[in-house]
Amino acid sequence: MNERESFDGTDQRDNETDQPVTEPPDTGADDPEGVPNETEPSTRPTSGTNETELEYRSISADSERTAATNGTSVADVESIPVDGSEVDLSDPTYYLNREHSELAFQRRVLFEALDDENPLLERVKFLAIFTTNMDEFFRKRVGGLKQQIAAGITTKTPDGKTPTEQWVEVLEESRSLFELQSRCYREEIRPALEENDIRIVDHEALSPETQTRLRERFESSILPTLTPLTFDPAHPFPFISNQSLSLAVLTREHPDAEPTFSRVKIPRNQVRLLAVDGETRYVPLESVVRANLDLLFPNVELVETVLFRVTRNAEVRRNEEVAEDLIEMIEEVIEERRFATAVRLEIEPDAPDQIRDILTEQLGLDDREVFELEGRLDYRDLSELTALERPDLQLPDWTPQPHPRLEACSDESTIFDVIRDRDILVHHPYHSFEGTVQRFLQAAANDPDVLAIKAAIYRTASDSRIIESLLEAARNGKQVAVMVELKARFDEKNNLEWAKKLEEQGIHVAYGTIGYKTHAKTSLVVRREDDSVRLYSHIGTGNYHSETAKRYEDLGLLTADRDIGQDLASLFNYFTGHSMSQEYRKLLVAPGNMRERFTSLIRAETQRALNGNDARIVAKMNRLEDPALIRELYRASIAGVDIDLIVRGICRLRPGIDGVSETITVQSIVGRFLEHSRIFYFRADGADRYYIGSADWMSRNLDSRVETVTPIEAPQLQTGLREILETLLCDTANRWVMQSDGSYERCRPSTDEPSEDAHETFMRLAGITGSR
Repeated sequence: MNERESFDGTDQRDNETDQPVTEPPDTGADDPEGVPNETEPSTRPTSGTNETELEYRSISADSERTAATNGTSVADVESIPVDGSEVDLSDPTYYLNREHSELAFQRRVLFEALDDENPLLERVKFLAIFTTNMDEFFRKRVGGLKQQIAAGITTKTPDGKTPTEQWVEVLEESRSLFELQSRCYREEIRPALEENDIRIVDHEALSPETQTRLRERFESSILPTLTPLTFDPAHPFPFISNQSLSLAVLTREHPDAEPTFSRVKIPRNQVRLLAVDGETRYVPLESVVRANLDLLFPNVELVETVLFRVTRNAEVRRNEEVAEDLIEMIEEVIEERRFATAVRLEIEPDAPDQIRDILTEQLGLDDREVFELEGRLDYRDLSELTALERPDLQLPDWTPQPHPRLEACSDESTIFDVIRDRDILVHHPYHSFEGTVQRFLQAAANDPDVLAIKAAIYRTASDSRIIESLLEAARNGKQVAVMVELKARFDEKNNLEWAKKLEEQGIHVAYGTIGYKTHAKTSLVVRREDDSVRLYSHIGTGNYHSETAKRYEDLGLLTADRDIGQDLASLFNYFTGHSMSQEYRKLLVAPGNMRERFTSLIRAETQRALNGNDARIVAKMNRLEDPALIRELYRASIAGVDIDLIVRGICRLRPGIDGVSETITVQSIVGRFLEHSRIFYFRADGADRYYIGSADWMSRNLDSRVETVTPIEAPQLQTGLREILETLLCDTANRWVMQSDGSYERCRPSTDEPSEDAHETFMRLAGITGSR
């Protein structure tokens, strides 16, 4: 499975198969790798306190609470001696900084663009993904740091850094990443596109005839959409919208006049790459606008033009506990985000001092927040090129496959019959979302025996078939209750529109919960069978979103287990009521029993290791941040538990520290699909406990969100999860191994072995896995 052992404790492969390749420190050529960052918003759990402030406070004593498990006392596990003395596991040197860890992930994302083994248009896609991810990082994380600095907060993170120290460091580290991205585009991607007859040219490089045609097009179609906004004594400084590309223009009416500043926004509702002279030659829209500014500013001298782009803080959330109307509050948040504090200015190099000074002064920016970048300032629109019909430059298309058990469903049987027979584990995007989860809810909407449907919606597509199924169920006379999380950051508007539409059909809609963000991905179907009712449940690791289900790797359980159904019924009663249960038959629920249960599971393995028995933990998640659980993992390692962590992004734990984390490995899988599922395995003296669900091991997930994690008890499904974890830990195409200092080394096969790509393996086996 990996360098250590398989799940049953037997040796499986030796160290020579996976050979890490250390990245060169300057070029980053062997550094980053990745996939799109899940836009996963933060929480606003208490009045007047933002998420970033909460994260940098000390973890309370409640974070350490857990009951004794299998004879393990809290004192026994918390005071494990090392070399005759206790280790102070609160020492900042044992923790990585969250922001630096996030940037290490973004470096791996950028590596996918740098890696010439990837098809060219795949590399182009990752240039765009990197920009999107870094935009979000600045809006959420850097914006939060700046907000803390303004509030005078000096509380240190578990790794011992103040907000100001982090702000300074992440700006500098981000600068090197942006320069690497720019150099990659200029020196590698753009020339490679030209070699493949895809040319992105400046307006000046076009023939006079083509320039004339573009001028006519500009005058008829583009010019009417432009609005020059001047800054002078008669006009206030114009509002610069978030992440918009703009031209700063200096003009003067006569040679002796002082130049006047104007801003022209490059419209987002126009095609960014204008096709000229055929289908594979493109000129950027901003280049056409810049070349024809005389039509926008007639009878004045054009002195200078400079492209720039502004990023604004996303941390404008209101105090929901005093908001009289949550819907009104969310609408205000969406509006206020447009006017939030600026956190970054990207600008072309060698900009005149007048333009730079006006922008930094009016936007309230420090010089350290200004990024002079050669090449493009916004790579997001390069994704337009990935739609080209160039299979020679792209990865082969992948179509999610039917789930074998559901595909084999006879005409006489229903999906409920198949689920009732035995549980189903679905694996997206290898198994079709439409043919599994969407089919489940669609069948429920039209089944005459279904009495009620309940669902928790965190994110969904703008044209969601899931929502349409719920509307259809209501029209068919079924009781429908939906928890729509209005506080899902950047999806508030979409969710608000769906919530209103659901209410119009008489559906019971809950708009989130006070103090918590609902991140659970669950649905419950109540069906009349044999003079009683049976509960059918879906618990997933990903959103009810048909489009992201084609790109994000996720898992879901379809089950008729009554205990799980009853647990979900209690949870949905909390959504529409106000009283939250702390006790559940099988589910791990945050903020109820989840932290305590995970802590108990880790401590049980710790005690087994102390007793001289084999102990093992394998945990796959998106982020590992919670200091309390990290301390538990350190104690487990000190006791001798073998621990493999597959953490796609942020990880504050340091593996491989002598005497503290020697038995822990941290690995990151990033490649064609976004690894998004959460899987937790504990050996439990051979009892093999597996769990999947929506929660990462982050303080916000365990304490400030409503999350669900379910046990997977069916032996066939446990086998499927084991094979998934083993495949990931054998990957030599997409896997990176973290070093103790937080850097990552890429795994490569030895010279005499083929590369093992987990995503390729799962695609190849999609029609087989799940048939058990």
